[in-house]
Amino acid sequence: MSGNSNEFIVIKALENGVNVIGLTRGESTKFHHSEKLDKGEVMIAQFTEHTSAIKVRGKAVIQTSNGTMDTLVDK
Repeated sequence: MSGNSNEFIVIKALENGVNVIGLTRGESTKFHHSEKLDKGEVMIAQFTEHTSAIKVRGKAVIQTSNGTMDTLVDK
């Protein structure tokens, strides 16, 4: 996805405490934003000139223009 993409991703938490972390672009990748979602909460995110990756930690459903996926969490 390019920095000026109009595409969005949708993240729906399937449990409390799902972390959504934005990672920067550039020579070194750094965390620049973090959100914590509770069960049933939905976050709509977009890649930007500052965000090159989004990390999801916890049980969630992620929808993109490329399809839908569930995270797998071993307990």
